[in-house]
Amino acid sequence: MTNTIRTATITDVPLLVSLINAAFVVERRFVDRDRTDIDDVASYLEKGTFLIADGDGGGADACIYVEPGGERGYIGMLAVQPSLHRRGIGRRMMAAAEQYCRAAGCRAVDIKIVNLRTELPGFYRTLGYTDCGTMPFEEAKLTKPAHFMLMTKEL
Repeated sequence: MTNTIRTATITDVPLLVSLINAAFVVERRFVDRDRTDIDDVASYLEKGTFLIADGDGGGADACIYVEPGGERGYIGMLAVQPSLHRRGIGRRMMAAAEQYCRAAGCRAVDIKIVNLRTELPGFYRTLGYTDCGTMPFEEAKLTKPAHFMLMTKEL
């Protein structure tokens, strides 16, 4: 597991879709669809970028979406290959995304997580994120009531 982190290009879109959908399969218990598709990821690349941790076999071990926006940045879609969980790669990807935002002039970053992902708030709190509100989760394929938890971190 080399985990060289690089910036994604448009040619990485199919790789990103596959990785994100594999990592977010746990959300199938409350959303009746894949997490993303080729058009969705391509549209994210028009606004921000994905950082990718390359794996040894030519695939990707992890990715994360980063969108700097002046003094505040947004980080989302942290996706780690399920077989690689609990090895520190998620923390490393968050650190890389925060550094990317810092280098772009951001003084803080925001994330949003689905409240039904009860394992996530504690993880992000250990990285220094604090709760800062909620917002609706508007998804036609939602099978259980849910909302987003908003979290923020000063850089």
